[in-house]
Amino acid sequence: QVQLVVPMTVVFGPGSVPGDLPKPLPFRDVQEMEISVNLRTSVKSRYEMRYRSTTGQEEAALAAATAREADAALHQLQDTTLGSLIMYVVPETSSLLPQGINVYVGKHRSALVRAGGSLAALQARLREVAQVMSFTASSIAAALSDRVPDGQLGPDARRNLKSSLGYEITFSLLNPDPKSHTVDWDIEGAVNRYVKPVLDKLSLVANFSVDSQILYYAVLGVTPRYDKESSSFLLSAHSLPHVINPVEARLGSSAASLYPVLNFLLYVPERSHSPLYIQDKDGAPVGTNAFHSPRWGGIMIYNVETPASPQASLPLHVDVDMPRVMEVFLAQLRLLFGLSREEVPPEFLLESPGNEGLADWELDHLLWAHTVENIATVSTTLTSLAQLLDKIGNIVIKDDVASEVYRAVASVQSAVTKLSLGHLHAAFQASKEAVTSSERAFFDPSLLHLLYFPDDQKFAIYIPLFLPMAVPILLSLAKIVRETRLRKKEPTKMD
Repeated sequence: QVQLVVPMTVVFGPGSVPGDLPKPLPFRDVQEMEISVNLRTSVKSRYEMRYRSTTGQEEAALAAATAREADAALHQLQDTTLGSLIMYVVPETSSLLPQGINVYVGKHRSALVRAGGSLAALQARLREVAQVMSFTASSIAAALSDRVPDGQLGPDARRNLKSSLGYEITFSLLNPDPKSHTVDWDIEGAVNRYVKPVLDKLSLVANFSVDSQILYYAVLGVTPRYDKESSSFLLSAHSLPHVINPVEARLGSSAASLYPVLNFLLYVPERSHSPLYIQDKDGAPVGTNAFHSPRWGGIMIYNVETPASPQASLPLHVDVDMPRVMEVFLAQLRLLFGLSREEVPPEFLLESPGNEGLADWELDHLLWAHTVENIATVSTTLTSLAQLLDKIGNIVIKDDVASEVYRAVASVQSAVTKLSLGHLHAAFQASKEAVTSSERAFFDPSLLHLLYFPDDQKFAIYIPLFLPMAVPILLSLAKIVRETRLRKKEPTKMD
């Protein structure tokens, strides 16, 4: 049983305290909710709320002109840990929040919430904010997608990458027609400017390695359809899945990789198929001219402007607009890590994370999901290992394998305990150690050669060795038995 505890501080600004508070400030309250995964598994979420009034410094910060300025000023006063939240309640008439907006979620671990009149209305709003900033039932179900019945999962539940100790990101430029186009892209500068800040923040979750390559004469493998009206070539939505396999065969990045590989491809169409556009299911053109594949990566088609005069010298020199390309790739990266902001209610205003690519609370969102997924993975791995070893009676388990199993069990128990105390960072680190130990035990080389050596293979190996020796021995035994019986049947002579 896993219990997820979110420490929350609710700070009432001047004029925002509900009239029906049960006791004077400060006081504590607890709200619980159960997330059902399947018939046997459920996850409890517990929000431990501490109510208090603002300090003088916080009142001064809340007097700022805009919510963004107030959030930046309040961040200087906060000492929040991973997984904890601070909600600042402002009066109904506050001008900090725009008209029609009841909640402002900043870049860090705090939010500004408009008072809802009664305490019950405020608590319902606070619970909604807490779920956006920590975890929802759908995000936990997506993390435990292997255990959730298929009918209960949403269409995007299996889009997110599985939790891993590391990821490899490969940026590939595909130039199928180098005779017509000479393509230059400043991928190193773009990675340092746009990708590195995001990966620096995600370094708490996993290790990342980034590489790039240029592939010539690499085609999509699908012939686009020519449209006379627009004088362009079109790729329909149903043909997009057939693009991945021919391209992946040329990438060669996942063959020797220990970790999941994220592929981001920039495809410059050949001159005979330019311009090339992607259509969605309704036949409308896709604005980004890109698509992504769950748990694999994304492809963006980059059209080159054809020269006005047909006598223009070939190949044409193309400088890729890297900001436009990296904007699409970073959006796809967020989707693959489950950081989309699609489920936010309309009265919520979420601050853009800026150059960092994700807000602090989005990092927590990822840690909650990966911690729960790691605990489930360790449980599955150790159960499979125990069942496997029970079936093979003559297997020898070394002491180092046993110690890895003990270490995995202790680490996963520590992770569950830390979650129940609200210590998200410590729980995530313990869950990572548990995954490492359980996989070391499961894939230990001393077990592998015995796991795949069943009894029928033993007979197949040893019978050719013993049969030539066994035949004369068996014939001799049969002869001895026969002679003994004959000797018993002969009458004994009497003197």
